[in-house]
Amino acid sequence: MAEHAHTAPPSDPELRIKALESLLAEKKLIDPAAVDAIIETYETKIGPRNGARVVARAWTDPEYKARLLADATKAIAELGFSGAQGEDMVVVENTEEVHNVVVCTLCSCYPWPTLGLPPVWYKAAPYRARVVSDPRGVLLEFGTVVSDDVEVRVWDSNAELRYLVLPRRPEGTDGWSEEQLAALVSRDSMIGTATIPTPAPGAAP
Repeated sequence: MAEHAHTAPPSDPELRIKALESLLAEKKLIDPAAVDAIIETYETKIGPRNGARVVARAWTDPEYKARLLADATKAIAELGFSGAQGEDMVVVENTEEVHNVVVCTLCSCYPWPTLGLPPVWYKAAPYRARVVSDPRGVLLEFGTVVSDDVEVRVWDSNAELRYLVLPRRPEGTDGWSEEQLAALVSRDSMIGTATIPTPAPGAAP
């Protein structure tokens, strides 16, 4: 059996960055809170916008959705998103019967071209271990309740293959544009730790 290959976690660069950040903060050249805010923005807003566009296109274009599920790497590249950490992609679709969630059990393989920076919790050992053994419990901690009659599938990313969840399109969004739909799509919904709630009536952006 082939060994489950993973990229090595960038521990040394992370340590160097932390040391540099501490030094700059000590000299009052940067505000650590401002740095954290910028990182949060890239993790949750700017970074995942590419993936959100992929999801919105799949929701509005059945032919594109079919191509996405058949060959995600190629379909995602149609929108201009490709490169390192996203060379080989698989998209798994949430349905009424199945809820998907993504993890990298040995390190933190993550589809950077579509989701940007990985969240801290995705790289943490507790998430990587527990989402495999108790996925419903972990999802509940994220505030995501999955009915007992819905199968939960856990997908383990690696250096050769990365996964993206295609969340279910929320009700009440008929007639919405791709841009409006993309604004609903969160990073966590594309990892599978969240779902997309039904927007309030008249809530189109």
